[in-house]
Amino acid sequence: MDRAEKKEFVATLNDVFTKTSVVVVARYSGLTVAQMQNLRKQMRAAGATVKVAKNRLAKIALEGTDVASIGSLMSGPTLIAYSDDPVAAPKVAVAFAKESDKFVILGGAMGKTALDLKGVQSLATLPSLDELRGRIVGLIQAPATKLAQLSTAPAAKLARVFQAYADRDADAA
Repeated sequence: MDRAEKKEFVATLNDVFTKTSVVVVARYSGLTVAQMQNLRKQMRAAGATVKVAKNRLAKIALEGTDVASIGSLMSGPTLIAYSDDPVAAPKVAVAFAKESDKFVILGGAMGKTALDLKGVQSLATLPSLDELRGRIVGLIQAPATKLAQLSTAPAAKLARVFQAYADRDADAA
């Protein structure tokens, strides 16, 4: 990489660190190319991205960002996984770490909050943004459904009472 490419890469990484909601740092030493491709594929499917960057360049890119606390994790062969959804990257990273013992999660950051391994794992257990949206829509629709059922119930009861009187009168005649 020449100097111009490094500056562009640092600017790109800085933009990533500024705009994403969660960053996960992991050690990947010993992973095969196929495993790395599988990790990238899983991350892409979840809406997350994986980048392998030189630690020195990543530390420069971290300066002045909310996630600057992860700079201390940047030593040895590390990769950065990030996503706009706060749980997408941690979910895939934790699942992949269970599959491969050579993939070790070091920590991460969510906004200004630094995360250790347990923090990343607890983020991974939360429902995704889409799941939460679905739950909210369900909660909003439930009262409307109940109101509709309650408003039609008295009319249905009255109709059954009238029908019972009509049937009784028909039987008596």
